[in-house]
Amino acid sequence: MHRLILMRHAKAGPAAAGRGDRDRPLSDEGRADAVAVGRALAARDLRPDHALVSDARRTRETWEGLSESFGDVELSLEASAYDAPAERLRSLVEDREDAAGCLIVLAHNPGVHQLAVDYLIEGAASPGVIDRLTAGFPPGAAAVFGVDVAGRRTFEGLLLPDELSR
Repeated sequence: MHRLILMRHAKAGPAAAGRGDRDRPLSDEGRADAVAVGRALAARDLRPDHALVSDARRTRETWEGLSESFGDVELSLEASAYDAPAERLRSLVEDREDAAGCLIVLAHNPGVHQLAVDYLIEGAASPGVIDRLTAGFPPGAAAVFGVDVAGRRTFEGLLLPDELSR
């Protein structure tokens, strides 16, 4: 793997009556944000060849919006990524790192946010970068990391839906 994208699902609405958290759909704003982030990633030539996506409705719908910009991508819907802690997400990344050139992990806070911060600290990112990411990881945020031959992650950027033009 030469690149890793860690992303939180886009903005979700409430669950329908009688449905649980796993069934929450994206809001209209979330659908638009997912498409915008997909376009921004593709414009930066950040097209994953493998997507590891939580099986929750809001992450699947985020992937649908993103993937419009990517073409063919191998998709793995992963039940254990739903509301997973950083350690579980790290394990899922490690399980797939030899099979993907560019892997996107689409999951939930706080796990995906914590994993991004962990990679920043391990990669000796600057205090300013760490502070920026520690301050929050809003819906639709995507942290991009380069991965060297030794498996070290280097922060390359953060995409936030509110900062993208539609």
